[in-house]
Amino acid sequence: MKEELFVNKTLKGIGVSSGIAVGKVRLIDRGKIAANKRSITERQVEREITRIKTAIQEAIDQLNGIKDSIPDEDVKKHAFILDAHILILQDEFFFNSVIDVIRAELINAEWALEVVAFRFLASFDQVEDPYLRERGQDIKYIYERLVRILAAEKKSPIERTAIKGKWIIIAHDLSPADTIQLNLNRISGFATDVGGRTSHTSIVARALEIPAVVGVGNVSSLVKNNDLVIIDGEDGLVIINPVKEVQKEYLAKHIHLRNQKKEYLRLARLKAETKDGFKMRVGANIELLSEMDIVEKYGASGIGLYRTEYIYLSKRNNLPTEMDHYHIYRKLAENAAMEYITIRTLDIGGDKFVSEIEMPKEINPAMGLRAIRLCIKEIPLFKAQLKGILRASAYGPLRILIPMVSGIEEVRKAKAILAECMEELSHKRVSYNKNIKTGIMIEVPSACMISDLLAAEVDFFSIGTNDLIQYALAIDRVNEFVSYLYEPLHPAVLKMIKKTVDDAHANKITIALCGEMAGEPRYVPVLLGLGLDELSMNPYAIPRAKKAIRGLDHGYCRELLDEIMKKDSPADAELLLKSEMARLFPGDFPKVEE
Repeated sequence: MKEELFVNKTLKGIGVSSGIAVGKVRLIDRGKIAANKRSITERQVEREITRIKTAIQEAIDQLNGIKDSIPDEDVKKHAFILDAHILILQDEFFFNSVIDVIRAELINAEWALEVVAFRFLASFDQVEDPYLRERGQDIKYIYERLVRILAAEKKSPIERTAIKGKWIIIAHDLSPADTIQLNLNRISGFATDVGGRTSHTSIVARALEIPAVVGVGNVSSLVKNNDLVIIDGEDGLVIINPVKEVQKEYLAKHIHLRNQKKEYLRLARLKAETKDGFKMRVGANIELLSEMDIVEKYGASGIGLYRTEYIYLSKRNNLPTEMDHYHIYRKLAENAAMEYITIRTLDIGGDKFVSEIEMPKEINPAMGLRAIRLCIKEIPLFKAQLKGILRASAYGPLRILIPMVSGIEEVRKAKAILAECMEELSHKRVSYNKNIKTGIMIEVPSACMISDLLAAEVDFFSIGTNDLIQYALAIDRVNEFVSYLYEPLHPAVLKMIKKTVDDAHANKITIALCGEMAGEPRYVPVLLGLGLDELSMNPYAIPRAKKAIRGLDHGYCRELLDEIMKKDSPADAELLLKSEMARLFPGDFPKVEE
């Protein structure tokens, strides 16, 4: 059967790391190893326990070896994602869970590992937040590494293959460890069938500045080795065997993006200030300590959102202690380059823990017992985190951010628990910042409606637009049938944000915005017009946001916002905004077709 030859075929995926790469295809099969399943006798149990224990240690050694073998120091800085995998492997609960299954079901280590891994994966699959759901991929990569070791196949296909030359890697999937090893000296870019914007593999690609497109669907089955492909990480496109005219077009785009990137990095350390003198703080959203190097490089003035969920998800049953929290937050606090560091308290439901916390079965966990609701119910869990933050606050400018607040009683209960923590630490003569600032996330419409009352209770607000837009418009943005209704410029959304900003300022407190809307440069004039004090976003988006801020007049932004808020159609509002940004920044925003 003759293979079909595709010419100038364009596939659409998710652009996760900007840039253009043109080169020949090198197909990579990550080589899934089927778990060898068999029953064992009582006498064979200890042997299987030893096998899984040895495999876990070897996996840790492999990951440390990958980190140590990276010759480029700049690349080595970004190997922090592998630390997250090592933490999971070192977690006693992970190891003990496999042992328990071996003993209880009398099955071999591979089979027990599969049972435990897929139990964990099922837990992550139930998480509505796509950012947290993609953390489940780390479990999958750890499982695959361990199965390979147990099968006596020490290295993955990528680790065994010497890739030389500027290839484009095409694969069904790549792990963060794979991506770390595919550094810029060996490849031009990559594309995968699966994956999401916030997966750790995508984070690594951005850190290494490798043009990448994920979630393409079936690209690995449509290309052959040595096919010519273009990877457009900006627009999320893969073009198979492009014609000469398209190649020339993308060469020009590559040069433009390269020059643009140099300009952005030049702007990264400059102040975020409009031409008429309005100052705005621009911070970063992160989840791991090792991201701090990236945060500084891309010009963040502080940490607007430090997600703490991974501390819990990586430990599973052994909930983090007060001292676990303290050691992590102290390292954050000691970074002298940051003006402020905002630590968001736990923002997932207890159904994500395989732990002693007994949780009811919920039809809609996203609107159930999660975030501050869970913390108020499980006070020891909440206190361990609050005390860890307080202890660390003696070493730097930490702030506490409470998520998912829907009413004033939740705020008062949280403040009362915080006061108890302070009293208990004072009794033990433990140092902490007695004036630590406490804020709340505004991500529920009810919080917007009573933002005047809430502002009197706290020191700052942070608007989470991802959830606010979903809850306000009753849509699920990951549902393909209604995702088109996810509209940041919907008049209802803008009115809620405007009211919240006005109420915050009337009560003399600051207000930030930390949702995805903050990281999209075209919304900068709207957010400036609304009068926000701070934006927080993915570190890589900061230079582009700063360029937009520095190229605008605050007075103009207020006038533009007035025009946008007069539009009754979000589509008309988007069209007006896109037209204005294309006019003001012709090299950075595409011209809107009439």
